[in-house]
Amino acid sequence: MIEQQTLKGWTREEMAQRLAQDIPNGSYVNLGIGIPEMVAKFVPEGRTFIYHTENGLLGMGPSPEEGTGDPELINAGKRHVSAIPGAAFFHHADSFAMIRGGHIDLCVLGAMQVSQQGDLANWSTGAPDAIPAVGGAMDLVAGVKSVYVITQHCTKTGEPKLVESCTFPLTGCKCIDRIYTDLAVIDVTDVGFKLVELCPGVEFEEVQQRTGAPLLR
Repeated sequence: MIEQQTLKGWTREEMAQRLAQDIPNGSYVNLGIGIPEMVAKFVPEGRTFIYHTENGLLGMGPSPEEGTGDPELINAGKRHVSAIPGAAFFHHADSFAMIRGGHIDLCVLGAMQVSQQGDLANWSTGAPDAIPAVGGAMDLVAGVKSVYVITQHCTKTGEPKLVESCTFPLTGCKCIDRIYTDLAVIDVTDVGFKLVELCPGVEFEEVQQRTGAPLLR
């Protein structure tokens, strides 16, 4: 564990909003469970995103207010969602054909660890009582054109999530393109982690201290 003073970085919603700024207009986007779902709230003015969920919906909108959702309209995380005008519903197998066929432009996933090579571990710590299922994440990292991670920079106990090598079971190898944390935006390059942007008020040295691998400017 890294001994460290807590920094005031971006909130989860601010992280999601920052990520949404980098999604190209007209993209077909799959959102993972957790913080990635928040990205659906933010579509920059003048842009259109078509959100996909692997349980069979293309044209997913934000989650409705608590208690107002349709119980039969949910995403892969079993959260109530909305459907935008023109949305399409389809079989689970057709949804995975879209993913495996390379028809989704971008996916946003959470992470337990990301290595400096772009390996992703996001489904299990390997503990004996861990849920023995990776869900659709392996298909997503293998079939989607670009893969972004959105996550807290460190665990609740201060362990870095950005590391030299993953110690948890892998979801995919060399599959992550960019990482959005509460402290920074970081690209995964051929030579390791490279800083794109710092959260306002956060210094480079503070982010490097909390990163388990070299961070290039």
